Amino acid sequence: MRFARRSSIWIRTAEVLLLVVAVCFSLGATNAGARANNLSHRLMCTCGCAELLGECDNPGCPMRTEEMADLTAQIASGKTDQQILNWFAVKYGATVLAAPPARGFDLTAWIAPFAVFAAALLGTFLLIRHWKNSPGGTLQPNEVKNLADLDPTERAQIEKIRRDTGIDGGV
Repeated sequence: MRFARRSSIWIRTAEVLLLVVAVCFSLGATNAGARANNLSHRLMCTCGCAELLGECDNPGCPMRTEEMADLTAQIASGKTDQQILNWFAVKYGATVLAAPPARGFDLTAWIAPFAVFAAALLGTFLLIRHWKNSPGGTLQPNEVKNLADLDPTERAQIEKIRRDTGIDGGV
């Protein structure tokens, strides 16, 4: 009984918190300034600075003022966000959109990075597996079992390398 009462209180508290969050988000969505800020960060400035419209800090930017005025006018006309983005794409070209639309050939821009990453990951996995399974996969030092089997010049070279590198105590 006590447990059911506690869980009921927690459920009611969670419901109230979700309602408060939903109300806060819905209030921000109707604000024209918030909409303009949101949309200006989904559009690129066309002055050549390669920055978002809302972030363009190019001194004396000739395009930012015009584009922001267009954006404000489109919001005031009551168009939806998608209609405004489409209007900008028609007026300034598709490059004004900060992210390509996820349809048609532009879908390639969304899929290609993930496909290239997956292919590279698969290739790396297969390469490591190939190295692991190949006969020369593990490197073994070339040890000479019996120095007596070598000719005197090779034996002298090995002894010189041992002295120079300090192998076997430099003896």
